[in-house]
Amino acid sequence: MVGAGLSGIGAGYHLQTLCPDRSYVILEGRSTLGGTWDLFRYPGIRSDSDMYTLGYAFKPWTEAKAIADGPSILQYVGDTARDYGIDRHIRFDHHVQTASWSTSDARWTVTANGPDGPTSLTCNFLFMCSGYYNYARGHTPEWAGTEQFAGRIVHPQFWPSDLDYSGKEVVVIGSGATAVTLVPAMAQTASHVTMLQRSPTYVVSRPAEDAAANWLRRKLPAMLAYRLVRWRNVLLGMAFFNLARKRPAKTKQRLIDMVQTELGPDYDVATHFTPRYNPWDQRLCLVPDADLFAALKQGQASVVTDTIAHFTRDGIVLASGAELPADVVVTATGLELQLLSDVAFSVDGTPVDLAETYNYKGMMYSGVPNMASSFGYTNASWTLKADLTCGYVCRLLNTMTKRGVRQATPTLAGDRPEAKPFLDFTSGYVTRAMEKFPKQGDKSPWRLHQNYARDLLTLRFGSVDDAMVFSNPSPAKPGAKIAA
Repeated sequence: MVGAGLSGIGAGYHLQTLCPDRSYVILEGRSTLGGTWDLFRYPGIRSDSDMYTLGYAFKPWTEAKAIADGPSILQYVGDTARDYGIDRHIRFDHHVQTASWSTSDARWTVTANGPDGPTSLTCNFLFMCSGYYNYARGHTPEWAGTEQFAGRIVHPQFWPSDLDYSGKEVVVIGSGATAVTLVPAMAQTASHVTMLQRSPTYVVSRPAEDAAANWLRRKLPAMLAYRLVRWRNVLLGMAFFNLARKRPAKTKQRLIDMVQTELGPDYDVATHFTPRYNPWDQRLCLVPDADLFAALKQGQASVVTDTIAHFTRDGIVLASGAELPADVVVTATGLELQLLSDVAFSVDGTPVDLAETYNYKGMMYSGVPNMASSFGYTNASWTLKADLTCGYVCRLLNTMTKRGVRQATPTLAGDRPEAKPFLDFTSGYVTRAMEKFPKQGDKSPWRLHQNYARDLLTLRFGSVDDAMVFSNPSPAKPGAKIAA
């Protein structure tokens, strides 16, 4: 397995629980576990999903806050790794570079840069749990004049520990989940924080603590209470998503009305909180206990909807001609998506371009044997899909053991399905990278369903034979082309 973040630790639990005959190792490129929740250190870092669905299905979330801060989530992931002995299987500072499949040997050879130099390992099955974005680089647009700016420009992905913004003018560029988290957090000590956005995003407030969940935990065993709340939140989330897709205009107006109620009748919600797209064309932004709206009402923060003309020594000049003074500029401008950590894959000596493959059940790739990846939902918590993916991978491994086969390959047969983008999402960080991602088809098992209930039935109880070729093949001829 590659990656010791939320997905990788969950994968370790599933494998040792459901496939006790299998040995495993987790290669982690960084020196600590936790992935996103260890990498990101910016003020206010927290979940943008409730922890009853972002948490693991097998380990109850027992803290009072359902919308949890980053350190609490990191502690939860670390506790899980230690409680189940998963941490003993992690090799830190191993950054995977290549993965080569040999049919004759029925194994992958994985090369990594380790603490003592290049190293090589072999495995029968490769499970990529390394997330979906580049840990080494975030997305930052180029703006004229940044070289003359006298203040500091920082990206949230690489928050400097020495940054002191108390009493200073701060501009946060962006309108996504990171921006709406940073603004109220920084506003507590900054002189003023301005959220500068090109266009608005849907922002929804929810209580940080789930009163019903906390009540259930006092009355019921922890796991029972956790499962009840988890399913309640899953069903409510699905219902809201389906309503948004069926009645976008009505849902849009309801979301905007909720913001207007928070900010009062005189606030210009039409300019600053009315997106040009329909709900769930992009991910909604969650703010706990209306903290962003409170900062706006108290005058600690403000929203400006405009575009950047250029930087000056003392701030930012906008296309409208207005100028924003700034001592610190935070570029909350998004992630750089990365498919499977940019590992170079090959099958029997032939390089594999994953962008030319079809994604199988949201986790495997046409023509690529014995390899899966963990990729979460765009319309729900990441871990919901990660848990299902882990369970399916274990089913597949156990099926191979039972049938005595070495190789399982998702295989296209007959007419290829109509090719569609891997993600049906209009967010900038998604559209910038989709040409690097595999395609999905217009029908199962090549279609990516953003539906937990449907995936639960398919991945936990559905067939493992649909479009999957199990084999004990003879060695491939040197230089043979592997069809996607």
